[in-house]
Amino acid sequence: MTPAPEDIRVLSSRLGELCLKRRVQVTTAESCTGGGVATAITDIAGSSAYFETGYVTYSNAAKQRLLGVPLALLERHGAVSESVVEAMVAGACAESGASHGVAISGVAGPGGGSDHKPVGTVWFAFAADGVCVAERCHFAGNRDDVRRQAIAYALQGLIDRLS
Repeated sequence: MTPAPEDIRVLSSRLGELCLKRRVQVTTAESCTGGGVATAITDIAGSSAYFETGYVTYSNAAKQRLLGVPLALLERHGAVSESVVEAMVAGACAESGASHGVAISGVAGPGGGSDHKPVGTVWFAFAADGVCVAERCHFAGNRDDVRRQAIAYALQGLIDRLS
């Protein structure tokens, strides 16, 4: 089910409360969501206390240049892969100094899918105090649905790691 804007706002508010309580900084490294997670976070007043920067690295070149994702990983596994999102979140945390972060890369559609990576496939990597965990999801719906589900999933994943 695609989350409504109010649902995303509730998640963003909860994330902010937890960041303030734990006194942590978060960062984002986004591809298919195009900055949607960073937007959701910064829609909350006072978010500058726990969110300094996020990265929208839509192209492979941007992933390499801004986050230090090795070209070999991109060539071997493709941008929508476990190893690439792990490198993305590691790079975002290293560059920003944040202790917690999320990276997202997926196929939002309507085109671009394959048998191996169909439309709706989204990889996430969550970093929390130096520990990284990657997860793959398959979301249904159109491009907007996939992106909103990915944004909500990313926010909930950060909340889970801070709770």
